[in-house]
Amino acid sequence: MAVYALTGFSLVSLLSFGYLSWDWMKPSLVADVATDPMEKSPPPTFTRPPHIIFILTDDQGYHDIGYHGSDIQTPTLDRLAAEGVKLENYYIQPICTPSRSQLITGRYQIHTGLQHSIIRPRQPNCLPLDQVTLPQKLQEAGYSTHMVGKWHLGFYKKECLPTRRGFDTFLGSLTGNVDYYTYDNCDGPGVCGYDLHEGEDVAWDQSGKYSTFLYAQRVSKILASHSPKEPIFIYVAFQAVHTPLQSPKEYIYRYRSMGNVARRKYAAMVTCMDEAVKNITWALKKYGYYDNSVIVFSTDNGGQTFSGGSNWPLRGRKGTYWEGGVRGIGFVHSPLIKRKRRTSWALVHITDWYPTLVSLARGNLSNVQGLDGYDVWPAISEGKESPRTEILHNIDPLYNHAKYGSLEDGFGIWNTAVQASIRVGEWKLLTGDPGYSDWIPPQTLTNFPGSWWNLERLTVGLRKSMWLFNITADPYERYDLSEQRPDVVRTLLMRLVHYNRTAIPVRYPAENPRAHPDFNGGAWGPWASEDDGEEWEGGREPLKSRNKKKKCKICKLRSFFRKLNTRLMSNRI
Repeated sequence: MAVYALTGFSLVSLLSFGYLSWDWMKPSLVADVATDPMEKSPPPTFTRPPHIIFILTDDQGYHDIGYHGSDIQTPTLDRLAAEGVKLENYYIQPICTPSRSQLITGRYQIHTGLQHSIIRPRQPNCLPLDQVTLPQKLQEAGYSTHMVGKWHLGFYKKECLPTRRGFDTFLGSLTGNVDYYTYDNCDGPGVCGYDLHEGEDVAWDQSGKYSTFLYAQRVSKILASHSPKEPIFIYVAFQAVHTPLQSPKEYIYRYRSMGNVARRKYAAMVTCMDEAVKNITWALKKYGYYDNSVIVFSTDNGGQTFSGGSNWPLRGRKGTYWEGGVRGIGFVHSPLIKRKRRTSWALVHITDWYPTLVSLARGNLSNVQGLDGYDVWPAISEGKESPRTEILHNIDPLYNHAKYGSLEDGFGIWNTAVQASIRVGEWKLLTGDPGYSDWIPPQTLTNFPGSWWNLERLTVGLRKSMWLFNITADPYERYDLSEQRPDVVRTLLMRLVHYNRTAIPVRYPAENPRAHPDFNGGAWGPWASEDDGEEWEGGREPLKSRNKKKKCKICKLRSFFRKLNTRLMSNRI
């Protein structure tokens, strides 16, 4: 009883006595580095297309970078951001596959059929093959293209692999999360396989190497073997800092004073990743790329709070449409930026990188129709106004409908039971179930037993299905204005209706037993033949079942393996 009372008092204290009144513009947290008034030399001009390095981290929370006031050490990221442009009005998606698909295609997930959940290892699904990807456009512009890290955009057919979607080389994992040393991934009890690939082959020989180090070393190797006179694009999609929480011991030791074990391991992983970025930056300078380079840094979604991450002072966490799930860490570092060392409040979304980077590369966008992204380079480099005025966070018709939502609550315009979220100007609207809604302070503030779990018990708006916030004035989403401003609600609901009319059916097929790693030599990888058609059409139900003969073959194969396993076990006994 005493612990619960203390927990309740602590939460009330946090909400009532200022912890949630963090100044959004506080200098110590998002300050620009002062520029020497005598430093007037203009940045280099674009004499040739720049080298582009895009760094994407996994599950890194909004609070988990030094310049956001974190207790985690990120000196490299802090310096790169301070010398470049910090993006403090930057949005991503709440989970892995949606962010990656929108980065690669420049399209909202409602326009690729990936608006529900993620692509799971056993699903016959991948980024639609009719989409022209960012690396493919850069290849057209004369770039050498390379990917290192986590793909998570499907792999059931070889046509889905990174090397078939625009990358000249690939080293990384195809699924959503793997062991950082062994590269094993289990998609349920007994469904385990190895997942590290070099090109289209399984990279068995790399097992045992910590992935963050391995990926940084690969980037250095690529730069060493390429000519800086020729443009290069490297997409570095770190596995860090997604679970499992694993880090070399020397990094964990730095945070030995942290009482929360998950936070301690997580912090070690972030700092390790920061040093990997340092090594990449060093390689750019060593091999002659840096002066004509653009480095983009982005997170893929909000931090997972029960795995050590923190999105403080934002509301929510990974997997939610609250700001803690969709507002990302982002910055651009480049000698080519005209107005460096500043913070940008221009509205930017992850879909914007496609047209922005293709334009920087002097590529051709005239033959690409239906992009949802904008070229935001003038806003980043010169401080001009962003061309973006709104963001569709998503519309997910398959997500569990909110119990208290209805068409009536949506003024007959929109069924508020449907999970959806949109931002227009300074206003943000959420309908349905936006996901876990609490404000979760950094775990280091709450070291008494059980308290940081209890802090998560606050539940707001149990009987609601619609919220409206002025995000500019209320970035922490504390004051729901849906009842005070029905006029704004109606306007944003109409925008949802507009976008929903352009949505294509959801692609979310049932899992297929043929994907089991046991049928693929013990590794995750393509399992459908190139002759197999689409497994899913219309997002409503599977296409006609495969003929019984094919199904029977699989059943016989599975039966064979079961019998073989039984005999082996009998021999062991």
